Amino acid sequence: MFIDDKVSMVVIDNNTNNLKIKLGGITMSKEPKDYKEKNQKETAEKSDHKQSEQKQDQKAVVPAAPDPLANLPKEAQEKLKAIKSKLEKFQKNLLDKFDKYIMGIALLPPQKEQGTEKVDKDKINVVILIDDSDSKKMSKFELKDKLGAIIAQMGTEIDKNMITQTIICSELWQSCYDAKYDLLQTVALAAPIFDTGMLAAVKIAEIHKSMVLKKFEKYIVSYVLAGSLVQGRATSSSDIDVWIVIDDTDVKKMTRAELKDKLRAIIIGMGIEAGEVTGIRNKLNIQVYILTDFWDSLKEANPIIFTLLRDGVPFYDRGVFMPWKQLLKMGKIKPSREAIDMFMGSGDQMLRRVRDKLRDMGMEDIYYALLTPSQAAIMMFGIAPPSPKETPEVMRDIFVKKEKLLEDKFVEILERTIKVRKDIEHGEKKELTGKELDELLTDADKFLKRINRLFTQIEKIKEEESMLHTYETIVTLTRDVLKIEGIEKVSEKEMVELFEKQLVLTGKIPDKYLRILVSIAKAKKDFDDKKLTKQEVEQAHKDSNELIRFILEYTQRKRGRELERTKLRIKHGSKFGEVILLDKIAYIINDIDAEQKEISKAAINENGSLGTTEPATMEELEHAISKVEIPAKVFIKELLFENLRNIFGKDVEVLVNY
Repeated sequence: MFIDDKVSMVVIDNNTNNLKIKLGGITMSKEPKDYKEKNQKETAEKSDHKQSEQKQDQKAVVPAAPDPLANLPKEAQEKLKAIKSKLEKFQKNLLDKFDKYIMGIALLPPQKEQGTEKVDKDKINVVILIDDSDSKKMSKFELKDKLGAIIAQMGTEIDKNMITQTIICSELWQSCYDAKYDLLQTVALAAPIFDTGMLAAVKIAEIHKSMVLKKFEKYIVSYVLAGSLVQGRATSSSDIDVWIVIDDTDVKKMTRAELKDKLRAIIIGMGIEAGEVTGIRNKLNIQVYILTDFWDSLKEANPIIFTLLRDGVPFYDRGVFMPWKQLLKMGKIKPSREAIDMFMGSGDQMLRRVRDKLRDMGMEDIYYALLTPSQAAIMMFGIAPPSPKETPEVMRDIFVKKEKLLEDKFVEILERTIKVRKDIEHGEKKELTGKELDELLTDADKFLKRINRLFTQIEKIKEEESMLHTYETIVTLTRDVLKIEGIEKVSEKEMVELFEKQLVLTGKIPDKYLRILVSIAKAKKDFDDKKLTKQEVEQAHKDSNELIRFILEYTQRKRGRELERTKLRIKHGSKFGEVILLDKIAYIINDIDAEQKEISKAAINENGSLGTTEPATMEELEHAISKVEIPAKVFIKELLFENLRNIFGKDVEVLVNY
């Protein structure tokens, strides 16, 4: 068909079936009848949303879309509109009369001039694909002739230049069986106007086949279209199944498996590329076989391979697929006795496998579904998880007997489940019946619901313990910091007042920490009165952590400063030593700059002198310092200076503010 010099392409969007006629860079679209109602419904659903957007911005003016034909000559515009309307009318008339037979209507590309032969530019060539799978009252070719004549008349009634070519599926497939691919290429090159899925399948398969053959022709034995499309059971959502057989009999540089994997990855990638080219995405389902595996499957009477041979249509064949297909049709390919016995026995094997899977997988899942949450509950209570065997008894001791949070019947469910699993594991129980599995599932469901409630109960107990622990920690640390300031005994009632008076008002601690202490004291009171919410508990924990960190840092700094006052720095000769006076014992370091420090210790007598020295270690010194809460006040008496001369020598100096 030749429409006009300016008409470059007539195509269809395979995702929406929209007919598009391209004129140079300009496109006109038409939605086929099949999709009209659907699109109208979608448009109606979107209209309300669009109206609301328009109301939100009354000032926004959307300019009208330009007319795609505006810049074309008037004659070309008229011709293009006429062709489009004629194709629409032809499609409507054809579907109204032969809807159940029509698989596809497509517009053929313009014919090319050959030599001196002239081409009629006004011809409109249309191909119609007919489903003849249900032809019973007449032969398939009688059906073709009868429908072809009627369709041709319908075309000429619309336009005397419309030439129709009617193709029945049997004819298309037979041409492939005969290795004559002219009809196949005709259908593949045509631009679909209406399609139930077959035109798209032929188009993408033919393009994909060409890509594969161009790169791997010496390896490709057969390229076969199969599945529901060639069986006459296809729907618009059906996959396009293609099978590719690769010759692996002459492979030397790699293993057969490597050849299959390498080519398979590339071939599937080409399938994605073919989908992008044609717009038929996520439809092509590609199966790749190597020839030796294909032959083995045939010998083993694999039903899938038998179905492929029976129904498949070769889009390309090097004389392998069709002979096998003919031999199968003639009854020459028969399953071996071994294959028959294997298939006969496969039913029992599969049932046994199902029973084994129900027993093993079902029992394992139920077992862990109960055991894992049980151990989680024990851990949540603050106890390390026991072994599976010990778990029921630990649950009973803690939650049933001691805390009285759980009923014993739920521990019995756990015990029964563990026992059944153990019996299966040790081979004492061979099968798990459906009834037993249902009972285990029912009990497991009851158990898990109860364990979920147990988690809530444990959480409440731990929340109370946590609140009490937090408050007690704050009280202890507050007393410690007040003790450092010289206040030995502090009651809970006066704790806040003394904290404010001794630490905040004196500028030693910021006001912020007084507010936190007050809020925690109030939270404890509300908790005792059962007025504290979960969110308030969490906030109290958060605030207490901040206060604890600050008090610990303050105490450590204070202790560090007090500890410095217990140290005497001694210079003897060119060396520097140190004496640390800790309550009733003194530690002496002869040379504080030495890598291996020599440390000794001596008791501090009541008269202020030092007793006999004996060796000590750095670890011992660090341990003694860590045990001292608040260093006692140190008084240096005359006798101590005599001891220092004896230890360090006569040339001794005591350094102050070193």
